[in-house]
Amino acid sequence: MTVHICFHGIGVCRTEREPGEAKYWMAESVFRHVLDVIAAHADVEISFDDGNRSDADVALPALDERGLDATFFALAGRLDDDASLSADDLESLRRHGMLIGNHGWGHIPWRGLSPAEETREFVEARRALEDASGAAVTTAALPLGRYDRRTLAALRDRGYAHVYTSDRHPSRRTSWLQARYSVTATDTPDSIARIVAGGGRAESAVNYAKSLVKRLR
Repeated sequence: MTVHICFHGIGVCRTEREPGEAKYWMAESVFRHVLDVIAAHADVEISFDDGNRSDADVALPALDERGLDATFFALAGRLDDDASLSADDLESLRRHGMLIGNHGWGHIPWRGLSPAEETREFVEARRALEDASGAAVTTAALPLGRYDRRTLAALRDRGYAHVYTSDRHPSRRTSWLQARYSVTATDTPDSIARIVAGGGRAESAVNYAKSLVKRLR
């Protein structure tokens, strides 16, 4: 089983784009210690959501220092935003061995999208990220962690190799749907160490059951 750790922003969230965003930002010093914890475990994967500037300015150098790689789920609609990853940043991430995934166009929930919205979020956003990064985008991460069986069916139809959730339980590496643990401002190296070491099995079992309900509804 593989544990996926997902970061959003590193440092200080100076302007919240959505209510509560700041609680998903981790202090830079804590982030570096958390990466040290992750580097000591083989079955841990890393990802970053939302395409914040800190992905390139802070996360990339820290990953390189430790020989780690990650997938960066960027937002196509923010490529021209000074606080977000640009097309040049995506290309740089790719040249450093990182993968680029689709997080949509404008960070809206993907559950209940209209056909036109699905095209924009699943197809047009993906194409824009591929053009920017110069590489194929084969994975997607669900904005705000919301989905149902219709969402998943639409993503399968578009040929995504893996789709990532925020369901907080381990996943088999071969599974199409991959759960992740999103870190928050209150997490510490110790709390992440417990997760990657397999702690909280009862909570993980409950979360897995909840994810089954989402897939079926």
